[in-house]
Amino acid sequence: MSYATRVITTRFVLIAGVIFAIEWLCGSGRINTQTLLPPSQIATILVERLSSGAMTADIVETFTTLAASFALAVSVGLTVGVTLHAWPRLRRAVNPLLASYYSIPFFVFYPLLIAIFGLNKIPLVLIGFVFAAAAMVMATLNGLDRIPRSLEKTSRMMQLGPMRSVLFVRLPAAAPYLFAGLKLAVAYAFIGIIAGECILSGGGLGYAIGYAYNNFDSQTMYSTMLFVLIVAVLINGGLGAWERRIL
Repeated sequence: MSYATRVITTRFVLIAGVIFAIEWLCGSGRINTQTLLPPSQIATILVERLSSGAMTADIVETFTTLAASFALAVSVGLTVGVTLHAWPRLRRAVNPLLASYYSIPFFVFYPLLIAIFGLNKIPLVLIGFVFAAAAMVMATLNGLDRIPRSLEKTSRMMQLGPMRSVLFVRLPAAAPYLFAGLKLAVAYAFIGIIAGECILSGGGLGYAIGYAYNNFDSQTMYSTMLFVLIVAVLINGGLGAWERRIL
């Protein structure tokens, strides 16, 4: 059995063990079902809500916002990372800000963004963007720092200009590190958007979770939470598979 197969098997066994343990605790009455529903019941409710279309509008709203935040964070993060790598003096000035970036509580700016842009998707897109962009910048810098010197010499020998060198030599060589940034960017953007929808929004999966919680609707709350978890795992797994293929 290969190492990758062993890792996947171990993950599956751990997840299955936790699910069966929760199922047994709920079924035996050790956990009150008004507090936590059995996983089998949550999965059944999720399938019913998906098939009935009850979640469609919230899914479309959340993932439209996520796609916009992710695309903006990746494009800006790559551009800023390449620029900082090309200008060492600017990078030295910005490094302390990047090191302390995630200690800033960005959600305090959410009411201000709503006051500026209104109660629409723009504040949520910006919240997801600011959560994800720094991860992409740092991954880009990390990847560009590890490009073999021989490739840089090759680009000079081929007389490539700065832009062509970045597009055809540097970024492809840094691809494994860029994929680490992509995975972090989509995760951070997802976290920011779901949390923002819970705080103040008129729709989306985060709004559905928060609304169900406030109205003691445990079936809707837990089934939506399960859907968010499944989608997050699938996105991360898909990017991981793509990363292994690139490697």
